[in-house]
Amino acid sequence: MDREAVWQADAAALADRVVALLTVVRSAEAEIGALLVEIESRGVMELFGYRSTARLYEHLADVPHAAARRTVARAQALYSSDATPVLAPATGAAAVTGSLSTPMIDTIIEAVSQIPAMHRDTAEADLLAFAAEGGHKQVAALGARILAHLDPDGPAPEDTEPATPARELSLRRKRTGTWELSGRFDDETGTRASALLDALAERRGADDLRSPQERYGDAFSDAVDLALNSPELPTQAGERAHVMVAVSLADLKSGLGQATLGDTGLISAAEARLHACDCKVIPAVLGSASEPLDLGRARRLISPGLRRALFLRDRGCTFPGCHRPPRHCQGHHIRHWAEGGPTELANLVLLCGHHHRLLHRSGWQVRIATDGHPEFLPPRFLDKRRKPRRNNLHQPLPFAA
Repeated sequence: MDREAVWQADAAALADRVVALLTVVRSAEAEIGALLVEIESRGVMELFGYRSTARLYEHLADVPHAAARRTVARAQALYSSDATPVLAPATGAAAVTGSLSTPMIDTIIEAVSQIPAMHRDTAEADLLAFAAEGGHKQVAALGARILAHLDPDGPAPEDTEPATPARELSLRRKRTGTWELSGRFDDETGTRASALLDALAERRGADDLRSPQERYGDAFSDAVDLALNSPELPTQAGERAHVMVAVSLADLKSGLGQATLGDTGLISAAEARLHACDCKVIPAVLGSASEPLDLGRARRLISPGLRRALFLRDRGCTFPGCHRPPRHCQGHHIRHWAEGGPTELANLVLLCGHHHRLLHRSGWQVRIATDGHPEFLPPRFLDKRRKPRRNNLHQPLPFAA
């Protein structure tokens, strides 16, 4: 509707136009949801290098992470990329027509999710029929009445007996290669651990698309790194605690294949390539039966002096929008050392663990600009022009030129 048509339209015409546009918007949102489910089924890591579809959608749509997670969860309840059953397929079909608002869809999903599976189809049909006449609050009330009719006794009461406080910890490796951590702590230990993880789990700029659970998992990993780098850490057999990773040079260069982690664990060669950016390397020659024939001396890829120069230049993680300080960062080779990249200031940047992994797995690229400072090129799906971006959060030294 052009401006003149708007001025000439009466109340009914204005309302009809708003409804027509809402139908288009809602139908488009439904199509977006179906596309997100398709991306999820194909593998968002393989397609875009992001760890979750919600994190990708937050970047694409420029919405808060919580909103992106709700959008993806809503889509997964309505649509499927194959014949896999979903929670509310009839609601998904109605959403494609643009006849349902987002609050109405959420209300129906919430109601249907609480109804026993054998009655869901009938209940969903009743809720959709009522949605054409009543608002989402009335539909929620109908869902509550349906649930009360099907389950008049409600859920069984929970055992509210508090667990006895203790200071116990269990860490075990599963056959899948993942580790499970569980424990119980007294109030003081729990409070100190919470304060530490809270500080390490803060969002690292607008690009940080991790869920709270992912942020706290990364915070625990960062806390382990800080402890391992402590000069007061006790030694094991005369050496500081360390983990050995064995990988062939060919696999390390290509990023394909697997590497042995510790005694029995396995990680991908690509993951070993990431860790090899900043570590101690002990070259070893093995025979055909994997017996050690020659073991060289350990050498650190990034020397303490070069690390101090990195700290002074970068002042922290160099990824745009990240506030992590130098002590939480790793040295990243712009041109990997396995490919002949030199270990020198012009080929190194500081990156926190989160952005180090993102750089290795996604379409982001980093380079040293003509002024000697790092700049990043975003993937084409975020910016077709790939305009360079910099981190402007770290303050330069007050006496820098």
